[in-house]
Amino acid sequence: MSEKVVVIYSGGMDSFTVLNLAIQQGFEVYALSFNYGQRHVKELEYAKSVCQGLNIPHKIVDISAINQLLAGSSLTDDIDIPEGHYEEENMKSTVVPNRNMILLSLAVGYAVSIKANKVFYGAHAGDHAIYPDCRPEFVEKMKAVCAIADYQPISIETPFLNDSKIDILTQGLKMGLDYSQTWTCYNGREQACGKCGACTERLEAFKLNNAVDPLTYES
Repeated sequence: MSEKVVVIYSGGMDSFTVLNLAIQQGFEVYALSFNYGQRHVKELEYAKSVCQGLNIPHKIVDISAINQLLAGSSLTDDIDIPEGHYEEENMKSTVVPNRNMILLSLAVGYAVSIKANKVFYGAHAGDHAIYPDCRPEFVEKMKAVCAIADYQPISIETPFLNDSKIDILTQGLKMGLDYSQTWTCYNGREQACGKCGACTERLEAFKLNNAVDPLTYES
């Protein structure tokens, strides 16, 4: 029997690569996506389509009610999405307070309920500048907590924690992954904007991999 694992799967590039990596490593994957009121909820359509194509169990859980507690993020409030690279100070407006701690807690509870041993999520080095809940020190503390939070210890797995988005794409392309099946843009419109931090980093990753991004952009 294959080992069961839960993958937190947003529908974006990073979690798409993590999802496929876990499958290729022989795990029995259970994908878990969250609607937390993000304006780029379009990513969940991509997540659903991918999981159907891979024929793997997939839950999309609506936790959008928590938005009444988590104000101030441009991803969930009526605040303009900033443009530019993630390392710029203005990108801090995209931080959703404690998002990964909340999502990981729910994913760990799900893992315990289905007797899975691991929870994967796509934290990477490109997120370290502005997202505290993607940094190595956060991951290490969460690993320690999740090892003792229930009768069944759960391991938090972050295979790309010290890699850039460029490195993630490099590995995904070597795996033969089709990134037209992913959505990255924070604006969630019909086409990707090409200007927000998520688009900027994605386009940079494709350029430095000498590859063409299969998504269509507004500009």
